[in-house]
Amino acid sequence: MSIVLRHPLGALLLGCLLTTAPFHGHAQEASAAASAEPAATSVPGLGTTIPVDAPTDVVVLRLLPMTVSELASEADGWIREIQNRTSRIVELKIAIADAAKDPTRMKALQSELAALIESRRAVFKNFDQLLVSWESKGGKAEAIAGHRTFISALRADQLKAIDKGTLLAAASEWLVSKDGGIRLAWRAIAFIGSLLLIWLLAKLVSRLVHRAALRWDKFSTLLDRFLVRAAFWATMVLGTLTVLSWLGARMAPILTLLGGLSFVAAFAMQNTLSNFAAGLMIMIYRPFDVGNVVTVGGVTGKVQAVNLVSTTLLTGDNRVIIVPNSNVWGSIITNANVRDTRRVDLAFDVRHQDDSAVVQQILKEVVAEHPLVMKEPPPVIRINEISVTAVKFICRMWARTEDHSTVSWDITEQVKRRFDSAGINAPSPS
Repeated sequence: MSIVLRHPLGALLLGCLLTTAPFHGHAQEASAAASAEPAATSVPGLGTTIPVDAPTDVVVLRLLPMTVSELASEADGWIREIQNRTSRIVELKIAIADAAKDPTRMKALQSELAALIESRRAVFKNFDQLLVSWESKGGKAEAIAGHRTFISALRADQLKAIDKGTLLAAASEWLVSKDGGIRLAWRAIAFIGSLLLIWLLAKLVSRLVHRAALRWDKFSTLLDRFLVRAAFWATMVLGTLTVLSWLGARMAPILTLLGGLSFVAAFAMQNTLSNFAAGLMIMIYRPFDVGNVVTVGGVTGKVQAVNLVSTTLLTGDNRVIIVPNSNVWGSIITNANVRDTRRVDLAFDVRHQDDSAVVQQILKEVVAEHPLVMKEPPPVIRINEISVTAVKFICRMWARTEDHSTVSWDITEQVKRRFDSAGINAPSPS
């Protein structure tokens, strides 16, 4: 971000670049350089204790013990050095304009100008660190703002006044410099490689979460899938933020932006958040799981999927119905697959003149002969109701949950055949 402002070539070549904070490898080299350097002394002619061309890591370390008054004096010395380099840049630009008829000399001057612009850019970057340290230690806001305004004006003037030849020369200088194009290339490679490693780590973490869920029988398939996805994306987000911080990106603006976006999203998606909360309750309390046949909100179907917003059901006639989770959790939930066994309830009406004992015996024989009807608990066959037109028999038996529909259809069909053979008919409508 800051490199676009600090170096005009970045805007021309690559647009928005990562901040130019060094890698840890550079930090180690800088630390070694700092330990090898003698104690800070005043630089002749500048009135500074820190070389303005020192690596940024060294500058940051040198700034740590300095007081507010020392930083103010240091800033004045750096401003004088920036003025000297800016004066030299102006002289070179004038010389280039005068050497328009001498291409060889003009090219040499443009190369020298590009190198000087690049070195001043490095000083700008170090000076920014000085101002940050000065400000954090309680320096005068007016003086700091004045220095920043002066540097911003120099950067803006540089963008306006630079000519095409110098721009190309500066671009070439920046591309091959260790603090410019080479560093950017290594940062890009490191960032892409880090993202790949983070992706592999996220896959590993999600697999470990899945294995842990399989070992704990209290985890439903829905909760397992949710935790696996949550672990994957949490690892990706945290890993990416860590890499950006390692590469020197300023995390405070990023986190502030994410916080603001979260607030706006929460305000604009209140209904979605209610579905989100209901989805969490469904996954935690597990009223149903994937594959269960349920009735929710007046809709019956097999659960195909559940996410944090909605539940997807597949009806018996192959329709897909998506129900918002707030409607699911806010309604009565009937789950036909929670238990391993279910009771099959059937009712048969016969005429008053039909022999009740014969009817009851036929029902017992049909139920006893069916292989999917459970022996325990024993079936119940009784006269349940006597109306003006019919005698109603109930037939209750138990079967495995997955056999419920098969038993119901088979028993009804067999009873109809046996009734027809015995001359037993349903009563005529009144």
